Amino acid sequence: MFTKILRYILFAITWLIFSLPVMAVDINTLMLVNTCVGCHGPDGSSLGPATPSIAGMSKFAFIQAMQEAKTNERPTTIMGRLARGYTDTEIETMADFFSKQKPVVYPQRVNAEKAKKGARLHKYYCESCHRDNGRKDEHNSGILAGQWMPYLKISLLEFLSGRPAPTKMNKRLEFIVDSYGKDSIDELVHFYASQKEQ
Repeated sequence: MFTKILRYILFAITWLIFSLPVMAVDINTLMLVNTCVGCHGPDGSSLGPATPSIAGMSKFAFIQAMQEAKTNERPTTIMGRLARGYTDTEIETMADFFSKQKPVVYPQRVNAEKAKKGARLHKYYCESCHRDNGRKDEHNSGILAGQWMPYLKISLLEFLSGRPAPTKMNKRLEFIVDSYGKDSIDELVHFYASQKEQ
């Protein structure tokens, strides 16, 4: 009995800790946002290696991702099913909230040599869309800096396998792999994971 009560107390404390930063918003926004934080972390900064951080994501990119998940244009595990449960207005409300959050970057084990090679690849092939070493979402291209390495690798491999991508990303990735080898994907992943400051 004591263990059960202790679990409820710990759950309540955890919920309060994760919810305090969003208490300044209205209750409807709070309810919507709290459906996301279970996977995407407090205020959208992911705690899980296969889930992207959505904090700081531009409104346009968030809305586009949700709409593509809804219509199965974007490969997802469960997001497609979840996205279909939201109205366009609710998606816009969530997009507005997460676009205003500052991403938290958690430490990861990065190979310095790979990150150095990845920095060169980023500079020549990725910087035009993913500015400031992947920290900026100016072109609705997503924030890459500080994302979890497993998530980044899976995403890059999906783009290489034909997942629809903005602008010329698929072709650029193909060119990078053809020119620099399969390790180039890991090098990019290590570079973006090494970008700790937001």
